[in-house]
Amino acid sequence: MRKFGSFVFGAMLGGIIGSSLAILLAPASGEEMRQRIEDYFKKIQEEVTRAADEKRAELEMQLSRLRSGENVAIEE
Repeated sequence: MRKFGSFVFGAMLGGIIGSSLAILLAPASGEEMRQRIEDYFKKIQEEVTRAADEKRAELEMQLSRLRSGENVAIEE
């Protein structure tokens, strides 16, 4: 039981020290950091959406060619 108590104490102390250092050494305020993270994820979402739209258009073009009987070379 004594080892468990020491472990819990060490874990709590480590958490307190770690969170304190994170707050002190953070490069920006909380609001600014949240805005940066939000902007980053919006950018990623836009890129994924754009890539999906491009791929969808390419696949729809191939499908229409296949339906019309044209020979379509499928790239691998």
